[in-house]
Amino acid sequence: MTTPALRTPSPTSVAVQFVLCGIVWGSSFLFMKVALTGISPAQVAWSRLVLGGLTLGLFVALRRDPLPRRLKIWLHMTVLAISFCVVPFLLFSWAQQHVTSGLASIYNATTPIMTAVMAWAVFRVEKLKPVQIAGILVGILGVMVIIAPWQGLDLNQSLVAQLAILGATACYGFSLAYMRKFVSDTGMSALVFSFLNIGIAAAIMVVLTPVLALTPVTLDPWIIGSVVLLGCLGTGVAYIWNQNALRAWGPTRASTVTYITPVVGVALGILVLGEEITWNEPVGALVVFAGILLAQDRLRAFSRRESITPPADAPVPASRPSSARTRG
Repeated sequence: MTTPALRTPSPTSVAVQFVLCGIVWGSSFLFMKVALTGISPAQVAWSRLVLGGLTLGLFVALRRDPLPRRLKIWLHMTVLAISFCVVPFLLFSWAQQHVTSGLASIYNATTPIMTAVMAWAVFRVEKLKPVQIAGILVGILGVMVIIAPWQGLDLNQSLVAQLAILGATACYGFSLAYMRKFVSDTGMSALVFSFLNIGIAAAIMVVLTPVLALTPVTLDPWIIGSVVLLGCLGTGVAYIWNQNALRAWGPTRASTVTYITPVVGVALGILVLGEEITWNEPVGALVVFAGILLAQDRLRAFSRRESITPPADAPVPASRPSSARTRG
């Protein structure tokens, strides 16, 4: 039996997986919104992590990849499970009760800005150039345009929910910088790294089941389908697609998935859920994207244009922080 994790994908296959990854991660905000009509925010986070952990565990078992033996690695991965999965997934699920799925997908795109801030200011693993600091400031300006303070800040649920999503992307930024500082050279395969990240988070959620998940539910085929797709596909298989793109293209090209997810999220919110979008949201998103380009110093990189494309089997550390891993 052949799986995406068991063979070297062709260039065409990588491109298809990259696009599918952007579509699936962009759709995750729709899946969460639908799931919340019948289950609680905590149950949404619980379900996606447990299903994602089981899916990735199946691929690890099929490939028979060895798990790390050093306790130190397991401790670092437990920190990441909490900061990269448990806390942000709970925040996103709670916040989407009060904001549109499209707006949540737009805010999710701030993750590269958060990563740059954490890597520079908290973990000191990067020294930012003036243009990159300017990019962070531009990204903050974009967030302010999305929040639209001129409309009045009354600290209602919508504003609190928007701040909660920014808290979730700050968790992503913290985690990506943490990966680079502490687990950038563990020897784990990309698949094992993803499995431990999601699997440990799933185990934590299972332990917390009496507190988080034992509440009444209302299920229908749409809710069940959304939960399964969010867990097995968005928190499971999409990780494999993302890692294939990361290894074939490198982190810079693979991270452009950041620009696909909000487009998909906003489009599905409008077309499927009938959500409305105000002018400041897409304008703010464009300002955030400009900030990302500056913060990652990509404008100069694009002008140079890489002349050598790494081979599909080029080793890329599974734990290297990349904005390609920015999902809701």
